[in-house]
Amino acid sequence: MSEKERPSFEQALQRLEDIVNQLEDESISLEKSIDLYEEGIKLSKICTETLEEAELRIKKVADQHDDDNKNE
Repeated sequence: MSEKERPSFEQALQRLEDIVNQLEDESISLEKSIDLYEEGIKLSKICTETLEEAELRIKKVADQHDDDNKNE
């Protein structure tokens, strides 16, 4: 999935919620369930990567702030 095709965190999370709702439907076919599961795994990975990147950015800002305070 290219960066251009990559959904935002919010879009990925919303789609994951939609997938969960569809998978809870007992009338869904096995093939459709597998397709949804595969899509959900990809979206979960996107969400995890996005959260990890955000955590690194926050840590960087916090570390920089700590360094700035030490130099004052």
